[in-house]
Amino acid sequence: MSADLIIILPELLLSLFALLSLLFAVYTSKDGIASAMLWLTSAVLIILACWIGLTGTGTNIAFDGMFIDDGFSRFAKVAILLAAAAILAMGEAYMTAKGLLRFEYPVLVALSVVGMMMMVSAGDLMALYMGLELQSLALYVIAALRRDSIKSTEAGLKYFVLGALSSGMLLYGASLVYGYAGTTVFSGIVQVANHDISMGLLFGLVFLMAGLAFKISAVPFHMWTPDVYEGSPTPVTAFFATAPKVAAMALFARVLHDAFGAATADWRQIMALLSILSMFLGAFAAIGQTNIKRLMAYSSIAHMGYALMGLAAGTVLGVQAMLVYMAIYVTMNVGTFAFILMMEKDGQPVVNIESLSMYSRREPGKALAMLVLLFSMAGVPPMLGFFGKFYVLKAAFEGGLAWLAVAGAVASVIGAYYYLRIVYLMYFGDPAEEGLNGGQSPVLWMFLIGSAIIMLAGVVNMFGVDAAAASAAATLLD
Repeated sequence: MSADLIIILPELLLSLFALLSLLFAVYTSKDGIASAMLWLTSAVLIILACWIGLTGTGTNIAFDGMFIDDGFSRFAKVAILLAAAAILAMGEAYMTAKGLLRFEYPVLVALSVVGMMMMVSAGDLMALYMGLELQSLALYVIAALRRDSIKSTEAGLKYFVLGALSSGMLLYGASLVYGYAGTTVFSGIVQVANHDISMGLLFGLVFLMAGLAFKISAVPFHMWTPDVYEGSPTPVTAFFATAPKVAAMALFARVLHDAFGAATADWRQIMALLSILSMFLGAFAAIGQTNIKRLMAYSSIAHMGYALMGLAAGTVLGVQAMLVYMAIYVTMNVGTFAFILMMEKDGQPVVNIESLSMYSRREPGKALAMLVLLFSMAGVPPMLGFFGKFYVLKAAFEGGLAWLAVAGAVASVIGAYYYLRIVYLMYFGDPAEEGLNGGQSPVLWMFLIGSAIIMLAGVVNMFGVDAAAASAAATLLD
């Protein structure tokens, strides 16, 4: 038991930190400590990311296979922890200015991160569901954090109701898998699948995939995404667009390869379908958007389609491509949402894309950084986003899915339109009657400029992310 506890020590420490923070807040001025608690939580997340990334070695299994600490899970955890820390730091000024920075906010983020860490290390259907629900329950609350807003309340309710539906589908799939495999442990399921893939087991896999597809907002389980992105406070939207997506994609890979590695030919078809639907719906639906947060929602749907293309390949290169793509995707979104948080007029947030007309005249530095990020999201070389898409297209092609790679290239060209439309507005649009006068937050400036620099400088060696992703993918498919 002591050896098991040492393996799950990062999750235990973060859980303990969140619980102690709650107890501490009860006996102090809740509003007075909210900002300090946010910065402390962000620091704790960064420390844990460094600890996991620098000290983790080998593959360690706890609680009879229910929890797996390996190179794959550590890669995902570092990405999740750093993304969560960045979003907390970025959103502090916004949440304070709008009166939304309550002490519960960083605590809920910390608890959701614990759930995500549990998800990527799950080696059992019970552990999978426990991590998924811990993440989801915290996210339901922060989605509706702005209680005086009808849109925010609607966003939280929609996410809760549809999330409950997806959880029901996932549980039904898990029960089918348990009924036909006789075990909930992934290592046991894969042994059964090696001998005989029964129809019941395949149905269970389909329901599991449907539940997980909801978490990454893959088509046709994307219906909650635009409304939740629009209705939630912008820092919460940024959080939804980053860390939970990494956790869900990593869990997807874990389930498919660890539990159903013997059924690759069966689930590849489903993954390819989810991928192509997500890419094209995200590309076409974003074209008519005027709200930049809704545009980012459809953009995230399309990006998840590209990441799913890597998984659809069913190979080590495919998993590596997915991990590289998700790392680049998170970095791009951190910078983009830093820019969105700076879109203000007289202290009020502005989300209308038209307000960016001729923005380059007023804020040339911000406009240039945003141009780099938009080009990267569109996949324009030599930005880092181009290499992310190149990786997944290459993985699909070498995995025997040349038609999917071609479809991905076409969808990328279509999707480039709405990114380049923003660039056009910033540099060549008609001058807006009332231009933005957003604040000059040094924290937001740091994340915006830093993300843009990474998109340019990362083409040299990807800061080692490529090699780390290769090692993590090899660990999963070992």
